[in-house]
Amino acid sequence: MNIKQLIYNTTQVIIVLSILAFSACKKSKEKTISTVTEEIGQPMFFKISLAQWSLHKKIRSGEMSPFDFAKEAHALGFEAIEYVSGLYNNEVKDLGIDEVVKKLKIESEKHGMKNLLIMVDGEGNLASNDENQLNIALENHKKWVDAAKALGCHSIRVNAHGEGTYDEVMERAVKGLTKLSEYAITQGINVLVENHGGYTSNGEWLASVMAKVNMPNCGTLPDFGNFCIKRKKDGCEDEYDKYKGVKELMPYAKAVSAKSYDFDEHGNETVIDYLRILQTVKDADYSGYIGVEYEGSRLSEKDGILATKNLLLSIGKQLSK
Repeated sequence: MNIKQLIYNTTQVIIVLSILAFSACKKSKEKTISTVTEEIGQPMFFKISLAQWSLHKKIRSGEMSPFDFAKEAHALGFEAIEYVSGLYNNEVKDLGIDEVVKKLKIESEKHGMKNLLIMVDGEGNLASNDENQLNIALENHKKWVDAAKALGCHSIRVNAHGEGTYDEVMERAVKGLTKLSEYAITQGINVLVENHGGYTSNGEWLASVMAKVNMPNCGTLPDFGNFCIKRKKDGCEDEYDKYKGVKELMPYAKAVSAKSYDFDEHGNETVIDYLRILQTVKDADYSGYIGVEYEGSRLSEKDGILATKNLLLSIGKQLSK
């Protein structure tokens, strides 16, 4: 073999080896990408947010400013938040609601939080049988509709409480919710009713109210745990079936609340069957946010929030396969 032939053969070997190396590298990258995709998995059918009530003890004790909600949510790994009006009572009194909203908007933008809704409490009964009291309640709620719009939220969550019989309170709730929803629709805001005690914790009753109001911006916020119709000193005297209730409310749902109280050694909620209840949410073709609302006492608020979030992630991925 002469020198030229040796050089030619050597060159060919180098080219072949280079091609093989490139091919192996490409396959390795393809395998890596495939593996990463498998680890990430398919997107869940819902997104997760944090309800401010999960931090109410920390806020009410003065350990945390309510204006730090967005900061705390970001630190806990959330991207969207749900405010509670009652946790700003002092701030609204001292600063005015416009200034409170301005500060909250600055903080949410600073920490990259999406503002979803405001849970409104203590502003009067929307199913009141007193016309004057109903009008006061409506005006009180309108300012939170305006606040929600300014924050970029899609909804306010309200209560539909009143006194009277099943049918009497239903009639008044329809009246009050219709009037508030008529104002809210001009602002592009939804009015959502949560199962939150009394007749509202009766899924059939609240679904009937929604059907009678029959407005596109009036809906429900099903809570996994608030199905006690009548309380007694040491517990619940009349409790509605939570699984039946969630199923009845989901057709009108524009938000969902993942209530939690405690967890076993496997990370499962001890009172609520999350697999069963999330299957109901999925069966309703819901694809919005589910808000973490830890209300237990054994764990710290932070640990309870993370345990609820982890459970939602675990079951959410399982149901999204």
